[in-house]
Amino acid sequence: MKRFLHVSAACLLCLSAPVAAQESEENGKGLMEKGAELFWEGLRKEMAPALEDLEGLAAEIGPSMRDFLAEMGPSLAAIAAEVEDWSSYELPEILPNGDIIIRKKPEAPSPEEKDEVPENGVTDL
Repeated sequence: MKRFLHVSAACLLCLSAPVAAQESEENGKGLMEKGAELFWEGLRKEMAPALEDLEGLAAEIGPSMRDFLAEMGPSLAAIAAEVEDWSSYELPEILPNGDIIIRKKPEAPSPEEKDEVPENGVTDL
């Protein structure tokens, strides 16, 4: 009797699996896809007020930013052309008098200097 129950339960499981797959295909979207859509929809609703404020700020600042870039753009491009490697400079500093300076980082020792053998003949491994 137990064997009959096991066989019939296995048959029922095999027959019910395709039905579940067909139902999910008919709906068109799986649970993960539905969950992702709900997540993004909720995120859009939460961010809508902030995005509207950002649009207003962009409309307010846009003309003055355009003028600034028209005046300063060529000068900034000239500075960018002169600097070969920005990583070799420190962060800009504002001095008390209002000047802005950008210092060059101290030079790292060259690999040739690192390979020098100590005078006492000791070699670190």
